[in-house]
Amino acid sequence: MMLRIFYTVISYIIQPFILLMMWKRGYKQPAYRHRLFERYGCYHELAKPVAGGIIVHAASVGEVIAATPLIREIQTAYPELPITVTTVTPTGSARVKSAFGNSVSHFYLPYDLPDAVLRFLNFINPKLMIVIETELWPNLIHQVHKKGIAFIIANARLSPRSAKRYGWIKPSVEHMLNKISLIMAQDAVSAERYLALGFSPEKLVNTGNLKFDLEITDTLRDKVDNTKQELNLANRPVWIAGSTHEGEEKLILDAHRQLLSQWPDLVLILVPRHPERFGTVEELLVKSNLNYIKRTDKHPLKPNTQVLLGDTMGEMMQLYGLAKIAFVGGSLVKHGGHNPLEPIAFELPVISGVHTFNFPEIFEKLRYVKGVVEVKSDAQDVAQAVHFLLSNADVCQKISQAGFDVLQENQGALKRHMALIAPYLEK
Repeated sequence: MMLRIFYTVISYIIQPFILLMMWKRGYKQPAYRHRLFERYGCYHELAKPVAGGIIVHAASVGEVIAATPLIREIQTAYPELPITVTTVTPTGSARVKSAFGNSVSHFYLPYDLPDAVLRFLNFINPKLMIVIETELWPNLIHQVHKKGIAFIIANARLSPRSAKRYGWIKPSVEHMLNKISLIMAQDAVSAERYLALGFSPEKLVNTGNLKFDLEITDTLRDKVDNTKQELNLANRPVWIAGSTHEGEEKLILDAHRQLLSQWPDLVLILVPRHPERFGTVEELLVKSNLNYIKRTDKHPLKPNTQVLLGDTMGEMMQLYGLAKIAFVGGSLVKHGGHNPLEPIAFELPVISGVHTFNFPEIFEKLRYVKGVVEVKSDAQDVAQAVHFLLSNADVCQKISQAGFDVLQENQGALKRHMALIAPYLEK
């Protein structure tokens, strides 16, 4: 109790700095300046969702992708149930819009301030809140519990670092966790970490990882086919570097330059993870002297175009579908990598750096069946991997099939999630 009060006081004190940070971030990504009032639980003349629905909170793009099959399954099973999806980032918001259009409501989750959270809950008036993966906000959990709203963590994971930090204040964390109705852990390790923090074993189930239940819909395939024709990519070899971070783009561009000497019509689709870096990455492209266009230019590639800069939000999966080979970013630098299952769902062979600690279970399964090509943080190593896959169609197919088999063999978490949350949805 006292620790939550202290946390709340500090949270109020730092609000001017949070606002300043958001305003500064808005110089590079204007979307961070939009809808700021939602982050304080203020909705002015916005349409109020129908009461008695559910909230699904997915912080950013990765969580939205994990939540997508679950939300679609809920929509199918309970077509009249109002669903509100909340995110923290504009990229997450764009992904929600791309995946669901107007079939769900979207708002930004308010900062973890008691009055903001209370206004948020009163505005939406849900019967259930589902949080995807790791978002543990003390005031949010407290207010949800106080109002008698069920609180579930779906696809729950807990990193070693988070588990260690929570362990320092275990009595307070245990008190907070006891207000949670159900935790559906994505793996046995995360389940054990929650139990070690004092969560009740009767309310914890190891359901497996929702990310394996990723499915490429016919609608998405149609979008890919249309985009391929629009961009004039149907007859050119394409590789993609998705969700890249600072320090990776230069290596990727150097690798692409090496590849062009042997594959002169090869196209690289380069997609930075964070929109605020689009301009910085374009500067690298200018300095590289490679011929490029931006996705926002909305015109076809010319025969001499060598790079397509993916400078849009909510199109990552669509862009993966345009390629024959995928490099998954965040793995050449110590960021921990991003989800390799997204390109694998398109049956693409995946190249990754060695820094994959964000997805240890998935990469362990892929390594075991040789369903991923791992490279050093070196442009030549990346170029050699892409060249090898382009030159060896049989090996390329074996790697992509091995990865796709891992995806399919580990599906089933969605059904287990639905079975467990059905009683809460039907109340």
